[in-house]
Amino acid sequence: MSYPREKRLAEEIKKIASDIIRNELKDPRVSPMTSITEVDLTRDLRYVNIYVSILGDEEEKRETVEGLTRASGFIRREIGKNIKARYTPEVIFKLDNSIERGIHMYNIITKVSEQEKSVPDGDKPDE
Repeated sequence: MSYPREKRLAEEIKKIASDIIRNELKDPRVSPMTSITEVDLTRDLRYVNIYVSILGDEEEKRETVEGLTRASGFIRREIGKNIKARYTPEVIFKLDNSIERGIHMYNIITKVSEQEKSVPDGDKPDE
């Protein structure tokens, strides 16, 4: 996405969609711990991939993505009311696990660094 208009439109869609998910969506399947991590708009402005991160177990993630997919028509209509574009892009929700992978990697690094601190200096291999 190298065009400034696409970037501006994607940011605006991100703001609108997150506000809709947080305040207007009444689906009980959608977890309150849902956040939009990235919005990817196609060059022709016809489709928008919205990547969501959901804090919870696998069942909660599956239900939230299902609820968001079912509400995509409503979300598309609300986006269309708030942006100035010839076409309102079709909304596609995708699960993003990057935050959880980052937390997992942080925990691994922390555990390894704690293990290195607990090993006495005389027991460390020569470098």
